[in-house]
Amino acid sequence: MFILYAVLIGLLVGSLLGGRPSGLGELTFRWPWAMVGGLLVQIVLFSDQVTAWVGSAGPPIYVASTAVVFLAVLANRKLLGMPIVAYGAECNLAAIAANGGYMPAAPGALAALHKVAPSVYSNSSVVANPALASLTDIFALPTWMPFANVFSIGDVAIATGVVFVIAAAMRRSAKGSATGRPVAA
Repeated sequence: MFILYAVLIGLLVGSLLGGRPSGLGELTFRWPWAMVGGLLVQIVLFSDQVTAWVGSAGPPIYVASTAVVFLAVLANRKLLGMPIVAYGAECNLAAIAANGGYMPAAPGALAALHKVAPSVYSNSSVVANPALASLTDIFALPTWMPFANVFSIGDVAIATGVVFVIAAAMRRSAKGSATGRPVAA
């Protein structure tokens, strides 16, 4: 849900810069099926029923779906902001892969949210000495925010990139583009 805040901020920034929401309809993504499919796999994977059903295949599925999303983001790197999204996705993929298919969450970040480590397979777990610790979920949103959760520096980069993508698309619509449709090359 961290990305939801980025979308809202992107819409606000785009509007403040004179952009129009209609510009979002002009965005054309390469491999949209891979982005959406990879994210859907992750959403489904972390439901209790699916987690129980896939068992030890959960971590490799998580790494593979994260890699698919990363590759789809790379395919769209020509869009303003997508290189920042790609950097964040790369950070997250590196941390997840280096920690055996889990994104370690700092105990202090979980405690700040009054949460405990998950007892079933989840995208987050507490690891005593995580690899690439600085890339893991070491931050926490304030508890007063809806959907407060832990997040990583990669998530911050992804969110920042999403803000740029949205604001740029909205501005492009306000200015009018030469081709009429911004396309990722």
